[in-house]
Amino acid sequence: MTLEQQRIGFIGAGNMAQALIGGLIGRGVAAERIRAIEPYAQTRDAVQAKYGIVVDEVASDALGACSVIVLAVKPQVMRAVATEIAPHLQRGARAPLIVSVAAGIRARDLGRWLDTDRVVRVMPNTPALVGAGITGMAALPGATADDRALAEAMLRAVGEVVWVDDEAKLDGVTALSGSGPAYVFLFIEAMQEAAARLGFTPEQGRQLAVATFAGAAKLAAQSSEPASVLRERVTSKGGTTYAALTTMGERGVKEAIVDGVLAAAARSVELGDEFGR
Repeated sequence: MTLEQQRIGFIGAGNMAQALIGGLIGRGVAAERIRAIEPYAQTRDAVQAKYGIVVDEVASDALGACSVIVLAVKPQVMRAVATEIAPHLQRGARAPLIVSVAAGIRARDLGRWLDTDRVVRVMPNTPALVGAGITGMAALPGATADDRALAEAMLRAVGEVVWVDDEAKLDGVTALSGSGPAYVFLFIEAMQEAAARLGFTPEQGRQLAVATFAGAAKLAAQSSEPASVLRERVTSKGGTTYAALTTMGERGVKEAIVDGVLAAAARSVELGDEFGR
């Protein structure tokens, strides 16, 4: 079946689920072929109104009609959620493809809880909300080529995808791109604070900082040269950029960023160990 022919069930209807729902509808999947489970009434009502899909409060046998189940809940509750929905899913040849967006929770644990080996674990990021995400993907051996292609088509609805050959690398993807937007936002915050100290209005500071990041990212994306070369090209010894980077170097900014990313990767591993039992 094509993507448009699937019946897709979302367990959880938070921001990431909504990004995917919007992307799928934008790619031609009819709203009536998508349903969700969401316990919070306010979110449930908002999603129904915005996307025109059915959103239930609790799992039911209606999930049995879904050919794909997207698990979009926090890792802390994933096992309980899997236990709740398992009785409502088809088995054998009619079993759904399982796609999980939860950080840390390993595909083999999901497969064990749901009694299936058709599992694709993915790690998108919040720019998916504007169709500019990047998603790392890994699949259990039981996922077929068609399963992989279907999962990829779903995630391409909200941005780019990268397959990794070892699921353990998804902990690194989580640290780099999953958590990465927060690092960028922190840097933008810092630039805006500097702009305020330099006498700019909040609006001016925001415009200057955000446009600088967007433009630099676009330049890096379109260039075949490494970021280090691009940086060197705007850094004249004794100039203003040199002064800024020298100060940042003295404060250990680059090392702190690297350490932060490594800490995020370690925490992703911990989440799998803690909540995958």
